[in-house]
Amino acid sequence: MKWLIKTATLFLLAMAFLPINGNTFADDGSERPGVNMAVAATKLAEILPAELKQKMMFSYDDPERLNWHFIPRDRNGIVLWDLSGESRKAADELVKSGLSAAGYAKTLQVRSLEEVLYLFEEGEEEYRRNRRHPHKYHIEIFGTPGPTGKWGWRFEGHHLSLNFMIKDGVIVSSTPEFFGANPGLIDGGPKRSLRVLGKREDLARDILKSCTEAQQKQMWIAKVAPDDIRGAGEAQPVVTEAVGLRYAEMSPEQQKLLRELIAEYVSAMPVQVVRDRMKAIEKSGMDDVRIGWWGESERNQRHHYVVQGESFIIEYNNTQNEANHVHAMWRNIGGDFDLPAKK
Repeated sequence: MKWLIKTATLFLLAMAFLPINGNTFADDGSERPGVNMAVAATKLAEILPAELKQKMMFSYDDPERLNWHFIPRDRNGIVLWDLSGESRKAADELVKSGLSAAGYAKTLQVRSLEEVLYLFEEGEEEYRRNRRHPHKYHIEIFGTPGPTGKWGWRFEGHHLSLNFMIKDGVIVSSTPEFFGANPGLIDGGPKRSLRVLGKREDLARDILKSCTEAQQKQMWIAKVAPDDIRGAGEAQPVVTEAVGLRYAEMSPEQQKLLRELIAEYVSAMPVQVVRDRMKAIEKSGMDDVRIGWWGESERNQRHHYVVQGESFIIEYNNTQNEANHVHAMWRNIGGDFDLPAKK
């Protein structure tokens, strides 16, 4: 099967869950999204019947808090397809509270791709529908949401994992943060294509393409790409010595591209998270931020890259399904889930 899909019908299916008329949800400019999260989580818990509330709530120290992954699998918590009316609206409000308008739109796009996969999945219809569904996404809450104390929550399903830990109304951890896209490209013809994570690929490739021969020797680590990102499902990121081309050794245009690439990742998050991440990068300085590239150099060829600074690591992989299947994540080198990094 060719995964470079070229039918306008499938494109329209994938677009079905996007905001109508191109509108996205307005960002209210809140400086304290952790407070908004607590309000939204409390309202959701109050609306749910007792059975569903029990499924959603865990203690803060429950090992389930660290049980993240982005593959299609059975999950705990409540699932969107079990909610309707006010409870669905409350669940959506909680998810929105953890994202910018652009980030929320991106989650809808990722979810919409499940309809495409449903059409191409092999097996009985019931099996395919249960495995691939744009509402098969789960919410879990850890601890008691409120203006004081520690609590957290997760929104997760195939190709999405968003994890937040809050202390005294302030987000203290927003990682691991994972977005994926399969297909990476739906090509419905001129002006009718969809690449949910396309900028994350294009900006990195533009840096590679602009390299001098000497720079390319630094950035292009290997001509064979690894099969996937590292540390999927692990409570802490896999961190090795940073490799690749240093920001300080880039041209001004390349530096601009790298800043745009970092911005493309953080733009999915609410204002406080963006500010905190950028402050951490500024504190250590951009000079030693590196980008390394593995694999081939052209579209629809296997490729992989890592952007690493003192405070963060971005890992991106596009190797599956004829290099049309994207995995991309941001992790905190200081420790995900508000935990200290492993030694």
